[in-house]
Amino acid sequence: MTAQVSEPAAPSTTKTGSGIVLSVILAVSFCHLLNDMMQSLLPAIYPNLQARFGLSFAQIGLVTLAYQITASLLQPLVGLYADRRPTPLALPGGTLFTLAGLSVLSIAHSYNVLLIGACLLGVGSSVFHPESSRVVRMAAGGRHGLGQSLFQVGGNAGSALGPLAAAIVVVRWGQSSLALFALLALLSCAVLWFVSRWYKHHGLERIRRAHRSEIAAVPSKTALGGVAILLGLIFSKYVYLASITSYFTFYLIERFHVSVEVAQMHLFVFLAAVAVGTVAGGPLGDRFGRKYVIWFSILGALPFTLLLPHASLFWTGPLSVVIGLILASAFPAIVVFAQELMPGKVGMISGLFFGFSFGMGGLGAAALGWLADRTGIEAVYAVCAVLPAIGLIAAFLPNLKKSGG
Repeated sequence: MTAQVSEPAAPSTTKTGSGIVLSVILAVSFCHLLNDMMQSLLPAIYPNLQARFGLSFAQIGLVTLAYQITASLLQPLVGLYADRRPTPLALPGGTLFTLAGLSVLSIAHSYNVLLIGACLLGVGSSVFHPESSRVVRMAAGGRHGLGQSLFQVGGNAGSALGPLAAAIVVVRWGQSSLALFALLALLSCAVLWFVSRWYKHHGLERIRRAHRSEIAAVPSKTALGGVAILLGLIFSKYVYLASITSYFTFYLIERFHVSVEVAQMHLFVFLAAVAVGTVAGGPLGDRFGRKYVIWFSILGALPFTLLLPHASLFWTGPLSVVIGLILASAFPAIVVFAQELMPGKVGMISGLFFGFSFGMGGLGAAALGWLADRTGIEAVYAVCAVLPAIGLIAAFLPNLKKSGG
């Protein structure tokens, strides 16, 4: 069935396919773009912070860890609470933490204040992601892979725009210019206010109907084993991505002696490839089966990650693009596969996987920073090159008749 919005201020319900409410998904995806663009400003300005505060790679890794751990620990709890007691106003309310985090970072004059700002960003992210993912599933009308891809591509596009914004604005006007980006949180808050009204009046009824009709596709022990395998794949994907988002600019500057602006443009190109790759993963999973998409998207990146540490500057760009395209297709398929393994727990599963991905990114950044301080930045990419081999464990995922996976 398709929900029709009767209130003029709420989002319209443009429909395609079997009940998908495209306007709601696109609105949430747009806010995901704004959210992740603001969040990605933090790693994008690491070279500036290192020069100003004299930070080591390990200290930079701890800033990432402060942000990622705050987000990862809270997200499953937020999702679990939302499954039991849905709170539509949490969507616009969570953006205020992001606004506060960027405001603190813009005026930070010590390392400890940087850590506080990073933690506030993490809280904002922890509220946004599980609730937004629930709304996307409500509005997807059965096309869950497509909905998750559209949602995720907004975030990946925002992550790609962060380094570009940093190169254009922050490098030129300094750390205080982060306060200007904080104002985008107010725009996101306004859009999510209208989304929360659709959520309250139409989305909740949709998800209640879905819960009544859903049944577990596999036994509970098999489902838990499948979730554990999927988390292992998330570990592989996000530790590798942490090596790019946190240290790729340093790698390019040290190995090829490029400027900060050129290095950030390379990071933007990689993250743009991630955004493009995300579009394909969900719909391909809907059509051909999520298990095959997951298998290819992790293990398929291995030949290219092995080549990257040995490539020239000319080939580093194309290789990073291919790696981003392939790796990015995994996440929408992984999240929807996990949601179908444990139906009725959309918020908890979404929070668990978004939170775990952030946590692994944070722990990976801290560990790789420690490694870079002791062995050099190039050693980081030699070690991370083998991480996609973990994709072999996708062979042990259960088959889901319901999802075709």
